[in-house]
This record gives sequence, structure tokens and C-alpha cells, in this order.
Amino acid sequence: MRCYFAPMEGITSYLHRNIHHRFFPGVDGYYMPFVSPSQGHAFTRREKADICPEHNNGVPVVPQLLTRRAEDFLWAAGELAAMGYGEVNLNLGCPSGTVTAKGKGAGFLAYPEELERFLDTIFSANLPIAISIKTRLGMRDEGEFPALLALYNRYPVKELTIHPRVQRDLYRLPVRPAAFAQAAEHCNAPLCYNGDLCTVEDGRRVEQSYPQVEALMWGRALVADPALIRKWQGGPPATAAELETFHRTLYDAYTEAFGSRRNAMLRMKEIWYYHIHLFRGGEKHAKHIRKARETSEFEAWTAAAYRELELLPELPKGPDGGTPWN
Repeated sequence: MRCYFAPMEGITSYLHRNIHHRFFPGVDGYYMPFVSPSQGHAFTRREKADICPEHNNGVPVVPQLLTRRAEDFLWAAGELAAMGYGEVNLNLGCPSGTVTAKGKGAGFLAYPEELERFLDTIFSANLPIAISIKTRLGMRDEGEFPALLALYNRYPVKELTIHPRVQRDLYRLPVRPAAFAQAAEHCNAPLCYNGDLCTVEDGRRVEQSYPQVEALMWGRALVADPALIRKWQGGPPATAAELETFHRTLYDAYTEAFGSRRNAMLRMKEIWYYHIHLFRGGEKHAKHIRKARETSEFEAWTAAAYRELELLPELPKGPDGGTPWN
């Protein structure tokens, strides 16, 4: 079973990918946060930094594109192929309102005829790069997905990642296992599951329930517990010392890249929003980390978490049985 790290905008940058891969090897593919090519056909400075091959040397990465214009996809995919990438992922899953309002991400699913023309164009272009797709079940209702899957099945999709929610579910409502089971039965492409995988047990449940699944895509839980794939592969949980060294290395790398310890702290706070759930009784520490204004305060409370709190062997479930941060 292949294991992937899901793209998370603002978190899984090339710095995070490199340092995670160094400390916790074993991820089969890191999916990059999406690049959104424009009609000007030029990558932004931030996008260039993230997709630059030199910044991803030795790390198994897959760039992701977010667009509803076939000509923009073809240009960006061609540029990525010229950089040496062998696969590009089409994002049809992002549920963000600012994205879907433009008909991109999961918003593109609301326009099946336009999506069909888009896919016809990009798959008939003989690009020197494989195309995979990450999708949701639809915009409003899971009943939209059989027609969408029939459309995907017409093309040589390298891999289809299905997040079994519709756009309006965002990340709050439960995943829809019955809809995923039906999709798995009829999917022609190699199939990857994504959605609310928090523990090794969650992964085993998917593995046993859907024998068609060949890969798992882990997201927020892998930010919370960087050693999660190691545990999936039979290795030990991370120690407090190991986690502290990992996060300090990441913090230092952000400081150097941003030229600001404070800006690095703000990025690390996004990571600690998830990471704090790996500790028992971390509510007080979470509050102080979240409200810290000075880097010295942030550093003191994160160090205290490693020193004072018990690490859990697995992430806990939320009150509704879902993720702990819902």
C-alpha cells in the first residue's frame, strides 16, 4: 500500500517536505500545494520556489495544478515536464469558497460538460507527463459522482484520489463510506483513498474495507503526528525528543527563509494547531501557544509541551468520532 502526504496550502511547503522526509522517511509521494496557472503563463515567485527541482532534490514529489482553463493546464504541465517531473495532479477537490466561486477545484464538478471538454483537451494533447486526479464526490450531492466517475473512466488517469465528501461538506461533516464503496467498485484507474485518516487503525480499516484501494493519502494527521507513516509501516512512535528536534529544525529553516523569527513563529502556529492533539491534556499549552505574541513566549510553551505533557500513542478521536480538530 502506497502512502502519500496530502497537500496543505501554507503548511506543506518544500521546507516542510524536505525536513519531514529527512526525519521521517517512508512517504511514497508528497503532493505539493496547488499551483494556479493564469492566462499570463508565468509562475509566481512563491510557486517557483516550491516547484523548483533543486528544492525537492531526493524527495518524491507530485506537483498539483488548479485551473478550469485547458490551455493554462497544458502550459503549466509542459513546464513541469521540462523540469523533470513525471506526473502532475489535477485538483478537483479543493472545497474552499474562494476557489469554488471561480469554478475551480471542487467547483469545477458543477460544470460536467465543461469538465468533459477540459479533460478531452488535456488527455488528447500527448503531454510528456502523466496526469492523475484528486476529486470530491460532487458539489452538493453524492449522487453526482457516478456520472463524474464514468467521465474519469474514459481517460488514462494515472491514479484517481477520491475524497469521499461533497464540496458543501467541507471538512466538517463525516466522510461518506457507502459512496466511496460504490465508486471503488466501478473505478478503472488505480485508486487512492483520502479523508479523515488519523490513525494506523483508520488506514487498516480502509485497506480491509476496499480491496481496490492501492494508496492512502494522509493529510492533517500527518502534520499532527509526523511519525504516522513510520507507525503504519510497523515502526515505533516518535519520542518527545525526536519531535522537538524535528520542529526546532523546521522553525529554524522557516526563520532563515523568511528572515524573521516572528514570521516563522506564525507558520509554526499553524502546525501546532494540529500537533498539540498528540499530547494528553494539552489544552492550557495550546491556548498559550495560540496567543503567544513574542517568539520567546511561543518557544517557552512549545518546549514545555514536550517536557511536561504525555505523548499519546495515536491521535485521539473527536467527540463525534471524527478528527480531534473538527
